[in-house]
Amino acid sequence: MTEPTLHFIPCNDAAGGHRMAWWQWGNPASPHLVMCVHGLTRQGRDFDELVKALLARADGNVRVVCPDVVGRGASDWLRDPNEYQLPLYAADMLALLAQLQREQPIATFDYVGTSMGGLIGMVLTGNHELPLPAPIRRLVLNDVGPVINPEAIKRISAYVGQSGRFASVADAAAAMWSISTTFGPHTPTQWMELSRHMVVPASRRSADGRAKVTPEADPEDHAFLLHYDPSIGAPLRALTPEGIAQSEAVMWSLYDGITAQTLLLRGAVSDLLSPATAQAMTQRGPRAKLVEFEGIGHAPTLVAPDQHDAVNSFLLSP
Repeated sequence: MTEPTLHFIPCNDAAGGHRMAWWQWGNPASPHLVMCVHGLTRQGRDFDELVKALLARADGNVRVVCPDVVGRGASDWLRDPNEYQLPLYAADMLALLAQLQREQPIATFDYVGTSMGGLIGMVLTGNHELPLPAPIRRLVLNDVGPVINPEAIKRISAYVGQSGRFASVADAAAAMWSISTTFGPHTPTQWMELSRHMVVPASRRSADGRAKVTPEADPEDHAFLLHYDPSIGAPLRALTPEGIAQSEAVMWSLYDGITAQTLLLRGAVSDLLSPATAQAMTQRGPRAKLVEFEGIGHAPTLVAPDQHDAVNSFLLSP
């Protein structure tokens, strides 16, 4: 499979519900499920290179699902921006997992989460009262932990929602690169591939600003917007020092409850996951195995072969 298929699932929220989009790769009949969940402003197609390499190593005998977290990609936007938080995101993943279980019983369940997606994974893995169809066997946390550097929160808050309008996909890619150099070196082709799924033609926005359903941009369109709700950053900007401290205590409690084999990836110059937090994660809870990538900040995109090899070797090892 060289391209994924796009699906939707209805999910609950306080304002009447929303649809979450998800991309499926591989063999839908496989009992081995790998779920890959993206970062704050990103979307499910970020994992294309990782998934293609995983399927090649597994001879296609794995089902891979990459959601567009609500407010991003082809998913709906929330009516209440204050709901863009971990509890709702985790509930959406549980709804998706229940549907996947109905379609094909899950015998082996692995999870890969980048940044925000890793936090969602910690909630799903560390809270043993949640109704997962199968326990998470192997967990990959990509450049995230229970403690998030406040300076990184400031940096991210400064650009989230500043979407702008672009004359072409190339212009949008250049603008995104200006705030994404911490991702590390990428060829122009690699960056364009990551960027083309991040924009939607302005003509395909509805009157209320929501993105109409479309898997990706059409190069014939001449005006583009970023493919996420500008309001997703509202809860981030509302954080207080007291709220951050409380969140850290909750996340450490969840992390300490994880029993899945855990791989922790870190950009060696990440401003979000500190060396001290990464080291602590190797010594408590699941005692994660730590792999660092030199010259990379927040967050590794898993496009480079050494990055996706580290993940796929972990997922497919006996």
